[in-house]
Amino acid sequence: MNPTPSTPTPSTASSASGKPKLALYWAASCGGCEIAVLAINEKILDVAAAFDIVFWPCVMDGKVRDIERMPDGGIDVCLFNGGIRTSEQEYMAQLLRRKSKVLVAFGSCAHEGCIPGLANLSSREEIFQAVYGNGQSTENPQELRPQVQTHTPEGEILLPYFYDTLRTLDQTVPVDYYLPGCPPEAENIWKAIEAIVSGKLPPRGTVLGPTTTVCDECPRKRSEKKIQQFKRTWQTVPDEETCLLEQGLVCCGIATRAGCGALCPRVNSPCIGCHGPNVDVPDFGARMMTALSSVLDANTPEEIERILTEGIPDPVGVFYRFSLAASLLRRSRLRKKEVGPGGNGGNGANQPTGSPAVEKASAARR
Repeated sequence: MNPTPSTPTPSTASSASGKPKLALYWAASCGGCEIAVLAINEKILDVAAAFDIVFWPCVMDGKVRDIERMPDGGIDVCLFNGGIRTSEQEYMAQLLRRKSKVLVAFGSCAHEGCIPGLANLSSREEIFQAVYGNGQSTENPQELRPQVQTHTPEGEILLPYFYDTLRTLDQTVPVDYYLPGCPPEAENIWKAIEAIVSGKLPPRGTVLGPTTTVCDECPRKRSEKKIQQFKRTWQTVPDEETCLLEQGLVCCGIATRAGCGALCPRVNSPCIGCHGPNVDVPDFGARMMTALSSVLDANTPEEIERILTEGIPDPVGVFYRFSLAASLLRRSRLRKKEVGPGGNGGNGANQPTGSPAVEKASAARR
């Protein structure tokens, strides 16, 4: 994510309509980023006036084969949300990277992996067992599992390959810009669109947003922090004026990039870190742990352990809720027999070229 001197410049008239072309795509995510685009309200009409929207599967009928037929660089801007979990999503990331002058990792899932990235704590088989095996709502006495290729009397059924490891967009293809948030705020989406339309883009690799933290946007009163106990959100009703961290709630605003207006603390809820790390911070979780260690009011290792284990029973879910896939940890260690056919921890980087079935499944929707 380090900026480089070169800055991609979208064309101002690249389609028959005389408007630049815009694509939007949804990979491994919840779909909230698609809804967030509409949160710019009537300005969506300005987007339609400024761009020729050529691909947006969530909203309009579009065919992958139509994108494949476009010349490389034929799309001016692509807002790509979601991480890369399957061979199809990997193919679409590669395709849209090739066809787009400017590729934006749109939202936390594309940027850091977000909630889907927490599945990196489990192997592919463990995930399938939880979903198709011993889930409380699952009835599957034959213990069936999704297959990449299935022959039936009616024909061949193809499904994308499900990789062991969820990857961020920039772990799959080069990314030009990042728009953080879960989802990005409407104001920030509009600012990004304005920058793209005007051609006033920062250097490639830039995270589009402020370079301060949520604490700088938060109106709560702050003083010296001395924490002897962390509380879960359901254990207390905090006052509405004092810093939430000082009240013993794990508020991630101290390590999180600004740009949201401190929306969560303003409604008496701690920041959970969805805007990701601030500038020059390679690992959000490590930064957050460092910040909390400096405010613990404890004198012995036993006191420190008590404070942490009682107040933060799920450290990965607290410190890496949005960023595990992009972190220095990335995922839990896989046993050798769990490593996928790609040969690199099952992350699928080499998967399509190594399996004809996966290649066919990736192309099934074209």
